[in-house]
Amino acid sequence: MNNMTAPRAQFTHMKDGTGEDWQIIAKSFGDFSKGLSDRIMTHLRLLEGDFGGFKIDRFQHCLQTATLAHRDGKDDEYVVCALLHDIGDTLGTFNHADVAAVLLEPFVSDANHWMVKHHAIFQGYYFFHYLGMDRDMRENFKDHPHYRQTLEFVSKYDSPAFDPDGEILPLDYFEPMLRKVFAEPRKSPTRKCPSAAIGKGAHPIINTNRTTVSPEKTKPCRVFPLPSFLSVHSGQKPASSHICGFLPLSPARSKPNVYIH
Repeated sequence: MNNMTAPRAQFTHMKDGTGEDWQIIAKSFGDFSKGLSDRIMTHLRLLEGDFGGFKIDRFQHCLQTATLAHRDGKDDEYVVCALLHDIGDTLGTFNHADVAAVLLEPFVSDANHWMVKHHAIFQGYYFFHYLGMDRDMRENFKDHPHYRQTLEFVSKYDSPAFDPDGEILPLDYFEPMLRKVFAEPRKSPTRKCPSAAIGKGAHPIINTNRTTVSPEKTKPCRVFPLPSFLSVHSGQKPASSHICGFLPLSPARSKPNVYIH
């Protein structure tokens, strides 16, 4: 991936790194980051041909979700979130929404990040009860400020996007939007936050109290810890476990956890 003749840092342990070493690494990072949009599109295409039992494959589903959002007048950032909401299906078999949310988090608003991160719980209304789970899990978030946006995303764009006869715009159509969104992060561990917001010794984005802090803010965002209701009441493994992030019952646990945060 990298040119074998390019300069490299000399240390074998980070404690021995020099300023020169880290300038080399920083330049390499900058060069590599320019290809992020291309790598994302390549990874999204891995969903092509993976039907998972649905009428259209996962790649088409992502494209159709984005198409519906775009045709309904949503802005580019929202549409890109719709496009990538299931990109985690390949590696995040049990927590695909989390994978997509982590990828998007540095580049999108808190509302759009929360929407992607929680969409699997919200879409569970349509099928959780068939798998021995509570279809109304999403109601535990009804007082959250991003509840209505996430409900709209799932009901208007995500859940109807399994139609082989429906409009599906090609990835090339969305490429300029994707490149714009991923051109520069709006929040990242590599960008500075106001010290008053994060506290002494805290991570630039997540402080020691685990409250998310955006660079443009001086107060931590509201925190909603993982609620205890995200567990399944039986050890029975449902079908299509990749959809809801279900983790089967372990002998060491009295309850299996649903790893959708």
